[in-house]
This record gives sequence, structure tokens and C-alpha cells, in this order.
Amino acid sequence: MVATARARPQEALLEQSRTVLEWLHGLPQEAFERPTVLPDWTLRQLTGHLVLVHVGLTSSVDQRTNEAAVPIHEFVTRYRRDVEMIMAATLEASAGLAGHEVVTRLESAIDDLAVRLEAGVRPAQVIMTRRGPTTTEDFLATRIVELVVHTDDLNRSVPETASAALQKNALARCTRTLGGILAAQRPGRSVEVRVPPYAAVQCAIGDPGPTHTRGTPSNVVETDPLTFLRLATGRMAWADAVADGSVHASGLRANLAPVLPLLS
Repeated sequence: MVATARARPQEALLEQSRTVLEWLHGLPQEAFERPTVLPDWTLRQLTGHLVLVHVGLTSSVDQRTNEAAVPIHEFVTRYRRDVEMIMAATLEASAGLAGHEVVTRLESAIDDLAVRLEAGVRPAQVIMTRRGPTTTEDFLATRIVELVVHTDDLNRSVPETASAALQKNALARCTRTLGGILAAQRPGRSVEVRVPPYAAVQCAIGDPGPTHTRGTPSNVVETDPLTFLRLATGRMAWADAVADGSVHASGLRANLAPVLPLLS
């Protein structure tokens, strides 16, 4: 598949899925039992979780419902609520299997999802998922975020191996989704958050926070997409990102620590 800036979300997701799959195929069998950067998960278990991500999307896109869709900035908070359920399902997905057997399951799950998505989906259609009703477009957006953040988790877990690429289309959509969630969860204009080249949003930090109406707010936060992803998902602490120069913040309210992570 040739990546373009206008790739549909399903194309961006499948491109990243196949990139991760190829990377996992290149690992030796013994690597799958090593711990990851995620507490209590091995590489094999994290691969099993990726199986669930793809299987869950495949099953959900056909579950149409007349219920009102939950806005994405509220929908993502439900993952914290269900963390124990997600952990149990992840452990079950890889139980009793060798690492390469889980990778084979992931390959099948990606192939099944590709068939379903390439048959066509309706972006505005409301579907029922395990976390409740959402639009197909928003659910695809959350699955891209999940896939991108776990690609980064895998890369950090095996630092001696060449990293699996974060594909441009997937990373761009991930960044814009997280920026939109931040703006919706913290509506306002006191702080501008810039994540070039993909996103720039305004939000409010503090209560009630100053209101900015014209030009650029006096409080500006700027960072790169990968750092923003790690901050938004609790992989990196705000203070650490500021200290190592990954984040540049100017202004008294240019501090996102009170509102992070956006999801975990």
C-alpha cells in the first residue's frame, strides 16, 4: 500500500498493523518471554493484546445500534474503568501459546479485519463496542491510537532491535485524535498546544483560567508527536519531558501536568 497524506483511517490502521506484524515476525522465539515497558506484561502478552485490538474492531463494525454515540473524549475514559477486564482478556489471549503462535493469530486477525474494512464501512454509523456506543470513525481513531502507542511500547521493550516504524499516516491521525480529546476534555483558550507538523489546539488549564480571544495565547506548549503520545497515555511524566527538553513551555499556565494522562 502506498501511504498518502489523505489515506483513510482504515488504510492508516492496516498499514501500521502490517508494519508491527513484520517486526514481530523478525524476533527470535525467546524474545517473547521478556518483560515489556508495561508492568506485568511480557512481549507475548502484549502481542496477544494486539490480537484483541484487531478482533474487537472486526466484531464491532457490524454491531449497529440506535443508541446515541458517546463523544470520543468521554469514550476513552472508559478504558480506565475496565482496566482489570482488559488485563484478564489480554492474559487469556496468549495463555498456553508460544510467542510465534500468538504472532500467527495476530496475522489472521489483521487479515480478517482487512477483509471487513476493505468491504466498506460507514464512518458516521453508530456501533456498539465493549465500552459502549460510538461512531465507526471515532472507534477507528481510538484503535489507531492504541496501535501506535503499543508499537512504541514494543520498540522501547526491545531497544537493541531496529524499531518498528511509526507510519506517517497513523502517527498523524493519532496526534490529531489526542489533540482533539485534550481540547474537548479541557475546553477553553488559555493554552495553545502545538504538536508539529500534525496538530495545534487550544485548551484551558486551571479553574477557571484566563480566556484568550485573539491571536496566540500567552501560554504555549510545543512538543513532538511521539512525546505527546507518551504524555497523553501516561508513558512519560510531564516533569521529565520538560527537564529533558522534549517539551517547550512558556507562560504561567503552560503546564499540562494537571490534565495528564488523557487516557491510560
